[in-house]
Amino acid sequence: MKAIAAFFRLVRWPNLLFIVLTQLLFYFCVYVPLFNPAQPPLRLAWIVTASVLIAAAGYIINDYFDLDIDQVNKPEKNVINRLITRRWAIFWHAALSLAGIVATVLAVGWHKSYLIGANVVVVLLLWLYSTSLKKKMLIGNVVISALTAWTVLILFFAQVPFRYAFGAQDAVTTKFFRVAFLYAGFAFVLSLIREAIKDVEDLEGDRRYGCRTMPIVTGVVATKVYTTVWIVVLLGALILLQLYILQFRWWWAVIYSVFLVIFPLISLFFSHLKASSTAEFATLSRLSKWIMLAGIGSMLFFRLYF
Repeated sequence: MKAIAAFFRLVRWPNLLFIVLTQLLFYFCVYVPLFNPAQPPLRLAWIVTASVLIAAAGYIINDYFDLDIDQVNKPEKNVINRLITRRWAIFWHAALSLAGIVATVLAVGWHKSYLIGANVVVVLLLWLYSTSLKKKMLIGNVVISALTAWTVLILFFAQVPFRYAFGAQDAVTTKFFRVAFLYAGFAFVLSLIREAIKDVEDLEGDRRYGCRTMPIVTGVVATKVYTTVWIVVLLGALILLQLYILQFRWWWAVIYSVFLVIFPLISLFFSHLKASSTAEFATLSRLSKWIMLAGIGSMLFFRLYF
């Protein structure tokens, strides 16, 4: 039982549930109201399975290569070499990655081979992130943020022919495009913010093992300036979006977004300026995750209003 519990800790099961929730909400609250598909969502099941398997493999390989750093930053959360051997970690990474690619093939078929290739690239990027990219300033953060956005975008590209993806021929597909990239953009920017906060939180261990993250290279103050800029950009975009949808009288959607997304973002803005300890930055990291969850939850309103 300890080994099973350790495995679920290793693959970050709450984060995997978040991926499942995001993709289910996007499909049933955005895609279904717009297109009214007649077929059962078998493709959705395989896409969700592929996303979860590949993400789980990514978490495993990240912990595999972060073993020394995690012994400094998060010793109580370390699983590899205590409950799961390094050899088994590599085995599970390879097995889950391969299963994720197979699930992608079953989801989209060979006629959308570009999506299969995209998920192969995701597996490679997760490996490179764990081995080297996360140790470099900003590059690793951008990669993880892009992969977070891909959680939404893969569903968009799976449902829309590629030739229409960026030049839709009808109003419905255009609306689908806008909503997909709206949520992907939200996930991307908020992930950039959270990754910068986590870099400060993990400063001690990262510095000891030669990482070149932003707080190590430029300092904590400069990192806070960087994070502040992105929070302001995201706040500005969200406020403009609320003003835009007010014309459609989406009152409940606006109220939800103001109280559960915008106000917490404002709190994150002021709290991170004052934060100084590892515990405070850990709290901010958790807050940013809850803001993302609330933002993704707003997809429910498309089910109501579409």
